[in-house]
Amino acid sequence: MARADRLERLDTRRGELEAEYQEVLIAALRKAAAGSWGLFDHNPDKTARAAWKATVTDLCDRGQEIDEMRETLGLEPFALHAEFEASRGPVSATAPGEPKQARAWLDRLGAGT
Repeated sequence: MARADRLERLDTRRGELEAEYQEVLIAALRKAAAGSWGLFDHNPDKTARAAWKATVTDLCDRGQEIDEMRETLGLEPFALHAEFEASRGPVSATAPGEPKQARAWLDRLGAGT
């Protein structure tokens, strides 16, 4: 019974962390949609990377912690974080800019500005 209680508490905490992750991501997406480049790391601009470093590190740390909890619970990895990670990095010159990409993410998450 103790194991079941521990897993239930872990699952509750996982749900809380996932909600917090989404809140942090939405706040970052709103800032990016307003014109701040660097969240998606599409350009090799050191200033933009530095401006977003704390936020991106926070999201990655939270995502890793959630994935570890999900693994313990026998669940699939956290899809929202996996999508965020996959969306980062260099893109073609014809790809939408980061503000436009952030607005699309906000719309998809139902958090449009």
